[in-house]
Amino acid sequence: MRTGALLITGLAGALAVIFLTAGASGAYPAGPADVLGSVLSRVGLSEGAPLDPLTETVLWDVRFPRVVLGVLIGASLGVAGALMQGVFHTPLAEPGVIGISSGAALGAVTAIVGGFTLLGTWSVSAAAFAGGLVSVVGVYLVARNRGRAEVITLLLTGIALNAFTGAAIGLLTFFSDDAELRSITFWTLGSLSGASWQTVLAVAPCAALGLLAAPRLARPLDLLSLGERSARHLGVEVERVRLACIVLVALLSAAAVAVAGIITFVGLVVPQLVRMATGPGHRVLLPASALGGAVLLTGGDLVARTVAAPAEVPLGVLTALIGSPFFFWLLMRTRAKQGGWA
Repeated sequence: MRTGALLITGLAGALAVIFLTAGASGAYPAGPADVLGSVLSRVGLSEGAPLDPLTETVLWDVRFPRVVLGVLIGASLGVAGALMQGVFHTPLAEPGVIGISSGAALGAVTAIVGGFTLLGTWSVSAAAFAGGLVSVVGVYLVARNRGRAEVITLLLTGIALNAFTGAAIGLLTFFSDDAELRSITFWTLGSLSGASWQTVLAVAPCAALGLLAAPRLARPLDLLSLGERSARHLGVEVERVRLACIVLVALLSAAAVAVAGIITFVGLVVPQLVRMATGPGHRVLLPASALGGAVLLTGGDLVARTVAAPAEVPLGVLTALIGSPFFFWLLMRTRAKQGGWA
């Protein structure tokens, strides 16, 4: 427990440092002291001299919404991955692996090419959210056998769904015009470049609901790690817990993809690293995965928008470059242990 507390404290400190660094980094100069002073001034904890109006505008209308959105999405994906790995008892489970991200992207691309405008500016995001939900429900129903969801079938169904949605997106891209292509690129590569307080408010309710509800499943997931039969003897309603996890995963990951596009492997890498550091207990694993996901995504976004400035590297490309080798390593490690829990 002491190791878990130290890890959570360290991740929280790292997130604070990244917040200040991300707020200070960009084409318009603003030092970390300016960022901290502006935040403290807004919350009434400092009465220092206010920054010039342009700096305040850059910080509060451009940089802070992007950082806050990165925190929400990173935390959501980290917790979604931890829930999936816990309920399906495999380190290879991740929202993107079972097709939630690609399903959401297909929903968004379909709305873009089809000209769906019923909900105004939120039409594409709503279609992405619906696509993610439909995907996770479909994968779960296909993976069920005799009232139970089989892990191998789940992963194979996810692979098939990713292949299908990739082909469908490719077909829709072929028939799209230049303006539609630019929008499609955003959804398929992933980015926080469209961040605003409006998008933050759009994802915040889903993120808050999922992040607050997930810790209530910590004890059932710990018992489930003993095996389904043992968990049932200890009073765990396995299928109800599994369904609750699937609903929360769909809520967290579909909402994230709906505003940021496909950002994969955050839910794979972060929970596994936390588990290696603190063990499998979900009471620590879930909050640490939330903080770790926030650190990874906000740090990755900082690199994405500064490493090739003034150009911006797609965030989804960076996370895939990190996550793909890690996935192969996990696959080989799991195989070497003959299916043991990493």
